[in-house]
Amino acid sequence: MKLTGAQILMEVLKEEGVTDVFGFPGGATIDMHNSIVKTDIRHYLARHEQGAVHAADGYARVTGKVGVSIVTSGPGATNTVTGIATAYTDSIPLVVICGQVATHLIGNDAFQEVDIVGITRPCTKHNYLVPSVEELPRMLREAFHIARSGRPGPVLVDIPKDVQKQMTVYKPQQKVRLKSYNPTYKPNIKQIQKVVDLIMEAERPIIFAGGGVILSGGAAAMTQLAHSTGIPVTMSLMGLGAFPGTDPLSLGMVGMHGTYRANMSTAQCDLLIGIGVRFDDRVTGKTDCFADQAKIVHIDIDPTSIRKNVPVSVPVVGDCKNSLEMLNALLADVDLEALRKRHAPWLETIDGWRRQYRMAYAQEPDGDIKPQFVVEKLYEITRGNAIITTEVGQNQMWAAQFYHVDRPRQFITSGGLGTMGFGLPAAIGAQVAFPDALVVDVAGDGSIQMNIQEMATAMQYQLPVKVVILNNRFLGMVRQWQELFYDKCYACTELDHAPDFVKLAEAFGATGFRATRSDEVEAVLRKGLETPGPVIMDFQVAREECVYPMVPAGAPITEMLLV
Repeated sequence: MKLTGAQILMEVLKEEGVTDVFGFPGGATIDMHNSIVKTDIRHYLARHEQGAVHAADGYARVTGKVGVSIVTSGPGATNTVTGIATAYTDSIPLVVICGQVATHLIGNDAFQEVDIVGITRPCTKHNYLVPSVEELPRMLREAFHIARSGRPGPVLVDIPKDVQKQMTVYKPQQKVRLKSYNPTYKPNIKQIQKVVDLIMEAERPIIFAGGGVILSGGAAAMTQLAHSTGIPVTMSLMGLGAFPGTDPLSLGMVGMHGTYRANMSTAQCDLLIGIGVRFDDRVTGKTDCFADQAKIVHIDIDPTSIRKNVPVSVPVVGDCKNSLEMLNALLADVDLEALRKRHAPWLETIDGWRRQYRMAYAQEPDGDIKPQFVVEKLYEITRGNAIITTEVGQNQMWAAQFYHVDRPRQFITSGGLGTMGFGLPAAIGAQVAFPDALVVDVAGDGSIQMNIQEMATAMQYQLPVKVVILNNRFLGMVRQWQELFYDKCYACTELDHAPDFVKLAEAFGATGFRATRSDEVEAVLRKGLETPGPVIMDFQVAREECVYPMVPAGAPITEMLLV
């Protein structure tokens, strides 16, 4: 059967189980977009290519599938770079398909030509420039295989316009074989036994769970490990949901804006079991002081992540889920009740830290709205069952602190890159994946304006995403640093002019609500969440509220600013 390159793309997408793609057409993708409307694959037209990639990213995070976007050449391709880098830093599986000028024009500075393969080489797991239609099926299949396997990540495929038109005999479903790429899924049993031995010796152990636990599907196995051994669990921002946030063994998030008990536990533990984590600087603070009383175990499928930032006593290279299941199997042969009893005094110490400093704020009945109050009320009203996406900044941290996440793939945020404008398009992707779910983007008034145009996408496809804006008329996180470390010199962070978000919602055809007093918060949330279709809720919050706890940059994580 002879097919064009554009038709071959559609066949491979169907073979890979793709049902939804996010994109923006251009001259270099006309053939691909003409082909996609002749299939059952649903195409969601974003209003900006960055939005298309973030939507594919949000889709991938909530489903575990590979997210797909299709964009045109030149500026269409370069507009994807922030979205690709966001996915790369957080290990999210994407395939980004770009149109390119015809092969005979490449290198001639043709109209809308850029070397997108070269531009994205540092922020993709791999990428391809397709030289001919004969190579297209193999490269596409490899792209999906690489994106989803091992440590996941984005792969870019650049398809010249003439390759989309060329025809060749198509052979369906060829198995991918890459001799030079063989991720280690099964860990070394001897290394797992060493972990068991350390657990048996430890008096003050903790588990540190990251996004790799969620990506591998290992949350249930990790929860079993914690419950069977009585070991408390702290999580990175990307690991929220890997362990139930309301579980008595949960320490909450660790690091710069982590809980008091999580940071103190990390500092005083004698064994830290890191699973699917990068030991990012926002977690460790001053690395010389991070878990300096502990032996550190690091379990990760990516061997280059191990010992990258902190010294490790026992490295374990392998898939997090497989490693945890093997660890649980070996622990089944030990006296787990005795182990839990030995950890009881440690849990009492941690409970003392929890009582000593709780995540707290003072909401006056007739005072300014505290942003923490909004998030806490959102949690209460939704009973913790919403899919939460966030923008980046103070809004992100308050969402992480006060919306207690109990399940994997429920808290969707840009971790490593910290991309403002991520939350709304990611919410759109999550809503596409789960049309009947309640999806809420917790936003700041600065961050939401980065990709506010995607409200048009939500309206076009009647995706009922809800946006909760914590509106303090500042670029809040930068302002907080300026207050604490720059003598309150609020240089370039005051948003002196901002849109009326209620009117802006209405301009898009959506619904808008506003709260200016604390006694309006609950009613506005309930109305906003119950209203059909996309909704923007504007909460005008206390302008100079700070996120606490906070660890100053470069300080040990025990040196927390608490108020």
